[in-house]
Amino acid sequence: MLNFAQPAIEASRSWISKEGPHILSEYAELLSIPNHASDSVNIHKNARLIEQKFTDRGFDMRLLTLPGAPPIVYGEKLVPGATRTVCIYVHYDGQPVDPLLWNHDAFDPKMYDQSIYNGGKMIPMPKEGEPISEDWRLYARSASDDKAPLIALLAAMDALKAGNMGYSSNIKLFFDGEEESSSPNLESYLTTYNTLFQDIDVWVLCDGSVYQTGDPSFKFGGRGITSMQLTVYGAERPLHSGHYGNWAPVPGQMLARLLTSMKAEDGTVLIDGYYDSIDPLTEREKEMLDNIPNIDSMLKTELGIVQTEGNGQPLMERLLYPSLTIKGLSSGSVGDLARNIIPEFAIAELDMRLVKGNDPEKMMDLVEAHIQKQGWHIVREDPDMATRRKYPKIVKVVRSQDGFPATRVDISQAAIQDVIKGVESFTGENAVFLISSGGSNRVNDAIYKMLKTPAIQVNMVNHDNNQHAANENVRIGNLWYGIDLMSVLLTMP
Repeated sequence: MLNFAQPAIEASRSWISKEGPHILSEYAELLSIPNHASDSVNIHKNARLIEQKFTDRGFDMRLLTLPGAPPIVYGEKLVPGATRTVCIYVHYDGQPVDPLLWNHDAFDPKMYDQSIYNGGKMIPMPKEGEPISEDWRLYARSASDDKAPLIALLAAMDALKAGNMGYSSNIKLFFDGEEESSSPNLESYLTTYNTLFQDIDVWVLCDGSVYQTGDPSFKFGGRGITSMQLTVYGAERPLHSGHYGNWAPVPGQMLARLLTSMKAEDGTVLIDGYYDSIDPLTEREKEMLDNIPNIDSMLKTELGIVQTEGNGQPLMERLLYPSLTIKGLSSGSVGDLARNIIPEFAIAELDMRLVKGNDPEKMMDLVEAHIQKQGWHIVREDPDMATRRKYPKIVKVVRSQDGFPATRVDISQAAIQDVIKGVESFTGENAVFLISSGGSNRVNDAIYKMLKTPAIQVNMVNHDNNQHAANENVRIGNLWYGIDLMSVLLTMP
């Protein structure tokens, strides 16, 4: 099945065999720099290092800048005679880190002989000439999400150069520095530097994991997202639970009743109209859905759960409905810090993942309408005493300003088919084609809306990588697969 891809794969695997320890050492250097978008000093340090590494590989690099925003690391390599321009998207920022939850410093990359959840032990980084197991794991923030494609791309470039192989397409690079903060400046970048993107035929988005079976996955869109913060209020100050319990309102219980009114035990969202704006699937998309392997039993075993939402609907079908998730709850304190009080407020953070057809603002309107139907008075700021004395149930609603809609790409487009055929020459029949990513990335919406350019998401990292959480990691075999994949993408006919 490798046909055209065979020389690129041979070059990749030869390079990995000889330079595996060097690849991992270079990766550890990149992972050692803190990379939350709010850390301006370190985010610029990341950008400059990435810029230099691709400059060293012969790319014409520059940092695109806007006031107050992390830079876009942009590059291009024009190939004489090439008739196609491919733009590779990666983000170099990462989620915040809670040091108390990590086994070690998140920015001091450590190698383990297997997943720590399977009893993995820390081992030294390999030295030149030492064998490397594909089951080893490298632990650090952004090891999978999303610096893995960066090192895979760099290594693929080195491998092709060593194999005297050139690129088949013009290559452009677009590396985002605030994707984990919802890329609020992305559209401004695409507008300000619009001329750089007009000749792109297809975007290849490198963010996300392979299918849970371990098979390569390719996604043709992404879910949208928006969020809301709800704060409910009791007494103006915390009260002694002995003196006032059974009399004063308890914000945590009030909030719990409001939240349970929004969603049934089987996962059905009970908010009027919540599912009404979903765009139906096309016949081709329905066919894709039918061909996706069912992984629910495997995942339930892996995750230690028996029951799922959706009354037995498979995970991949559930991802085609808008979700409503409580991603955080707070009221008072717990554990050793718990006190005998009735807290004065309770807070819930809601996450809404959207599907094609859902408008972020209108979905939040539906949630607010439901809240009002439950007898709540909505405020936008903490209530004053006059408001407290007038309304029995008060909730402050803070709506996200950074939401964006979902997208789904027409996979029949020629540029998309070129990528599919190229990658299938490498993956064979093992590739899994998904209608949409479960995750949300603003670049999907921006490319679709502003540039009218097709995009396909290709993935390389292991699905159990703990992205966004403590002890994020990448399986070394998946990193090697990523180098193969990048080698194929750079040389596809």
